[in-house]
Amino acid sequence: MKIQPSDTPLLEWTGDSLAIGLFEDGVELTGELANLDRQFSGVLKELIAEEEFKGKANSTIFTRVSGNSPVRKLIVVGLGKPEALKLDTLRRAAAAVARAAKKQKSKILGLSFPLWNNDPEGSAQAIAEGVELALYQDVRFKSEPEEKAPQIETVELLGFGGQEAAINRAHQIVSGVILARQLVAAPANAVTPITLAETAQAIANEHGLQLQILEREECEKLGMGAFLGVAQASDLPPKFIHLTYKPEGTPKKKLAIIGKGLTFDSGGLNIKGAGSGIETMKIDMGGAAATLGAAKAIAQLKPDSEVHFISAATENMISGHAMHPGDILTASNGKTIEVNNTDAEGRLTLADALVYADKLELDAIVDLATLTGANVIALGDDIAGLYTPDDAVASQLEKAAQTSGEKIWRMPMEEKYFEGLKSGIADMKNTGPRPGGAITAALFLKEFVKQTPWAHLDIAGPVWTDKENGYNSSGATGYGVRTLVNWVLAAGE
Repeated sequence: MKIQPSDTPLLEWTGDSLAIGLFEDGVELTGELANLDRQFSGVLKELIAEEEFKGKANSTIFTRVSGNSPVRKLIVVGLGKPEALKLDTLRRAAAAVARAAKKQKSKILGLSFPLWNNDPEGSAQAIAEGVELALYQDVRFKSEPEEKAPQIETVELLGFGGQEAAINRAHQIVSGVILARQLVAAPANAVTPITLAETAQAIANEHGLQLQILEREECEKLGMGAFLGVAQASDLPPKFIHLTYKPEGTPKKKLAIIGKGLTFDSGGLNIKGAGSGIETMKIDMGGAAATLGAAKAIAQLKPDSEVHFISAATENMISGHAMHPGDILTASNGKTIEVNNTDAEGRLTLADALVYADKLELDAIVDLATLTGANVIALGDDIAGLYTPDDAVASQLEKAAQTSGEKIWRMPMEEKYFEGLKSGIADMKNTGPRPGGAITAALFLKEFVKQTPWAHLDIAGPVWTDKENGYNSSGATGYGVRTLVNWVLAAGE
C-alpha cells in the first residue's frame, strides 16, 4: 500500500472511494462540499439525511455513487466537535475510513480532512499513521491468509501536497509500532530471550546501531543477582540487551529506554493459577517490544540525541533451579532483596537494568513494563501509569503521549508506602501490601536509580486489547512506541 499527498482539487479527484471528514456542527454542506454534492446529484446530502448522520467522532456512513461518476463510493466520517479537534482525532478518523474502505473493496482511496491547528505536517503524519496502523494484519501464524479480497493499494491525502516527508516519517514510526505488535503477539515459543537478542541484532545491522549482548557470565561479573535470580529456572539463557543509537556530531541529550523483557512469566514457584491469565503471559515482554520498536523508528528518524535501548530478557519459569519464595538476592548496586513473591519478577530484572543505565551518565531514563495488575485496577485497560519524582520528565512524557494519542496518567510516588517494602532480614522485599501495589512497585524501582532523572511507565493495561480500538485491531497494540519516539524527538529540539 502506498500513501501519498495530493494537490488534486476535491471536485477533480478520481478513484474508488472518496472519504470526507465532517464536524458535528458542519453536517450542513457549504462551499466546496456543496459543489461536490451537486456534482454527485445530491447523493451526499441525501446520505447524511437518510442515515441521520450527526458527525459524532469516528462514526462512518457510505454510499455508492451511480452513473458515470469518477468516484465509485462516498464515505463520510465524523470528526466530533471542531473545538475538540486533536491530532488523534484525525488519526482515529483515518483509521475508521481505512477499515470502511477495505470492507468496500476499494483499491484507490482519497481522504479529504481538515487541518489540525493549521499544521499540515502534523496533520498529514497523524492521518497516515491512522491508515497504516488500522490496515495492518498479523497473519504470520496462519497457514492461509484469512482474507483474499482486494487490498487498498493507494491512499491519497487530498490538500496535503508537499507533505511527503511527514508521510514518510509516519511510515518510519509505524514500522516500529508494528515490530512491537509482532513481538508481543508472537507466542513464547517464537519470541524468547534468544530471539529478542536476534531482533536487536537485526535492527543494529540494518540501521548501523551499536549492540552489546551480555551473556549470563558477564551479568554475573557485574553482580546482576536480581536479574539472574529470575533467570535461573529457565532452560533458555538470559540475554542482557544494550542497543545504542548515536547521532552524527555531539548529541544534544543522552537518554535511555529500558523495557521489561519477560518473554514468558509462569509466576515461578508462586505459580499463576486458574483464571490468572497465565496463557497470556507472552505479553510480559511488552516493555522490551516497545523499546525495540522505538529503536527501529528512531534509527530511521535520526534525531540529535543519543539513545540507549536496554532490556534484561529472560523467562520466569519453574524447575529445580528456581528461586524460592524467601530467597535473598543481591542486585548490582549491592542492595539485598527478600523475594516474598516470585511472581513479582519484572521489577527484579528492571532493578539491574536501571543500575546499569544509571552508570551511563545520561540526561534521563524511562523504563516501561507490564508490571502490575494494580495499575490496571487503578486506570483500566487504556491508560498507562506514569510514576516519577521528576516534574520535568513527567511533563515531557505527558506532552509526548498527547501528541501520540497514547494515554498516560501521572500517579503519586507516596514515599511512606515504602514502609510496606521493608524487610526484617534484607534491605527490602520485592512486594508490599496489596493496597497501592503499583505505587510500591515504582518505589521499589526508584531504589536502583541514584543520580539520573527517571520515570517509570506501567503499561500492563494498554499493551493488549481484546477488541478493535481506534487504530488498534484486537491483540497487541504496540503501545509506547510513539510516545517514546516523540519524547526522544522533543529532547533534541
